[in-house]
Amino acid sequence: MSNRFDNWQPPEIEEGKLTKWNWLVQHKDNLKLGKKIDIGAFTYINAQNGVDIEDEVQVGSHCSIYSVSTIDDKNGKVVLKKNCKIGSHSVVMAGVTVGENSVIGAFSFVNKDVPDNVVAFGVPVKVIKKIE
Repeated sequence: MSNRFDNWQPPEIEEGKLTKWNWLVQHKDNLKLGKKIDIGAFTYINAQNGVDIEDEVQVGSHCSIYSVSTIDDKNGKVVLKKNCKIGSHSVVMAGVTVGENSVIGAFSFVNKDVPDNVVAFGVPVKVIKKIE
């Protein structure tokens, strides 16, 4: 059985330009990417204050990840822990950590930490259940 990550290679990221998978990073020097990550098309990452995306993380298309917010003056590193999944069209705000193995539902507004091993979604995000 073939694994979709068998031939995975780290993405080439140019400052403020779309990758070959059509996602974009500002402040790329403050972005740490793990192995076997999958980021969907049209996702925007602002890593001004640091964004760490650990191994095997999946981020859906059309997501926004902000380590800085000029509207409410929030700043802080964003951490997406190993094997978490962020549903399409979600927004992850400055200073937030999404826990290991957790799943964020599509169209969620993640404005607070999400623990390990949970399903969470909503505007604002709310933990719905634990993953056994």
